[in-house]
Amino acid sequence: MKAPSKPANEALRIDTLRALHLLDTDPEERFDRITRLARRLFDVPVALVSLVDKQRQWFKSHQGLETRETPRDVSFCGHAILDDDVFVIEDAFKDPRFSENPLVIGAPGIRFYAGYPLTVPNGSNLGTLCIIDYEPRIFAEEDMALLRDLGHMAEQEVAGLYLATMDELTNLSNRRGFTMLGGHTLGMCRRLNEDASLLYFDLDRFKQINDRFGHAEGDQALRCFAMLLRETFRESDVIGRLGGDEFAILLTGASAREVSTVLERLQQAVDEANGEGHCGYKLAYSVGDVAFDPDQHGDIDALIGEADQLMYQRKRAAHKASAKPSP
Repeated sequence: MKAPSKPANEALRIDTLRALHLLDTDPEERFDRITRLARRLFDVPVALVSLVDKQRQWFKSHQGLETRETPRDVSFCGHAILDDDVFVIEDAFKDPRFSENPLVIGAPGIRFYAGYPLTVPNGSNLGTLCIIDYEPRIFAEEDMALLRDLGHMAEQEVAGLYLATMDELTNLSNRRGFTMLGGHTLGMCRRLNEDASLLYFDLDRFKQINDRFGHAEGDQALRCFAMLLRETFRESDVIGRLGGDEFAILLTGASAREVSTVLERLQQAVDEANGEGHCGYKLAYSVGDVAFDPDQHGDIDALIGEADQLMYQRKRAAHKASAKPSP
């Protein structure tokens, strides 16, 4: 058996997949109707929309298969995302990459596999639309064309979500995506009586970077800061670029002390990046942090508004302090 290798853009691919927040979500008719159609048209027992995570493949839609995930190192889809066209195994017993695969020699007993990689606009193959049979079969060119057509349908659903909720420059959630995910997260915190805090960031002197170095360097500053946010905060935290040089993060299950600690880590990361010249210029930011109060904050917009106001108060105070002449 041969475990699948990693795509060249694996880090970007995983960041994109995680940012879409599709993993571990409920089934959706827009994907299920495609897998039902694929199962019927190809007369196969199994059709899946599979998303290839860091260590697993997880099924957003699974017709004919009870399990929701399998390890990535035994997955067929892990191989399929390495290419940009249909990946076909007509008889797994005759292919040395899969002949000893536990999914072949054990349950569910895969013999035939065909998968079309699902690509989003930044070039990442996030998963596949795939069909599976427990008997070997020939897959003709017209079959491949039909799977491509169905794959394009699934791809458009994923790409539509990407375009609607993602900021292409930083690969973070955009304002719409952040508001949607943040609202869902706050609803969960309200029901479970769990702590949550919102951090609102604004880059200092960002206009000067644009004016002095050009907008391309301004874009690089935004990408650099976004990278530092991703590296500092948890995968479970909701991170977004709300517009311009403004970013927000929603943390759950974190006390005031923990919020203070993670802000210290972020400042250390920014200082290190500045010291190493990692971003090409000095990054600085102002931040407002507000703890979620179910009685005061009716929705995510109220929390964003209060954190935004606090951030600007601190920004103005710091500007006034720096403008005072030295004694």
